[in-house]
Amino acid sequence: MSIYVENHDLLEHMFNACTTSQISEFIPEKRGFRIHGHSTTVALERAFWNVLEDMAHETGQPLPRLIEQVLDGCMVANDKNLSSCLRVICLKYLNIYVGGTA
Repeated sequence: MSIYVENHDLLEHMFNACTTSQISEFIPEKRGFRIHGHSTTVALERAFWNVLEDMAHETGQPLPRLIEQVLDGCMVANDKNLSSCLRVICLKYLNIYVGGTA
């Protein structure tokens, strides 16, 4: 299903479509994990945690393991910022697998 929205109205449409309960998706949330034996804290907006939880469910693995795999894979592209890598992976997942082009 797609909704026709004028290009110049795209952001306005998205913000107007948000309900009060969806506002929490914009608030960063910190979570702690053990990755390769080290404690790590990751701060992401709730919207990204939702996508990562879906990815973990789809791949049949716990969320910490998924994040560990992202860290290992992103070390080549961005060795300093795990949160950035996770956001990009979420966008790629949504564009490729959820968007229906896979």
